[in-house]
Amino acid sequence: MTLTSVYPVLMSADVPAAARFYREWFGFEPTFEADWYVSLKNGPWELAILDPAHETVPAGFGRPVAGMLLNLEVTDVDAEYARLAHLPIVLPLRSEDFGQRHFIVEAPDGVLVDVITPIPLTGEYA
Repeated sequence: MTLTSVYPVLMSADVPAAARFYREWFGFEPTFEADWYVSLKNGPWELAILDPAHETVPAGFGRPVAGMLLNLEVTDVDAEYARLAHLPIVLPLRSEDFGQRHFIVEAPDGVLVDVITPIPLTGEYA
């Protein structure tokens, strides 16, 4: 098998609102838009939003996303924290011994977006 692309498709109760969130705050641009599906891209990174009630979703599986943590690595997490501080922050900015400085915001449908800058390992992880 030769993969040509891999990307998450998040099922959302409000496709336009979810797509707008990723466009507005994380710089994703639409590559395809319909009322039931939006494909987004930021450089090489892709993300799609899908209405769980759409006919392409197998019967019994049409539920908005749950338990999803989407990691976005950035060059300056402190600057992003200042820029995004008005969003629903569910984990404030902090440094972790396992090599991350990060914070987490809540996106539409309860998706957690973990904004991360790698840092040196410390403590037991060093």
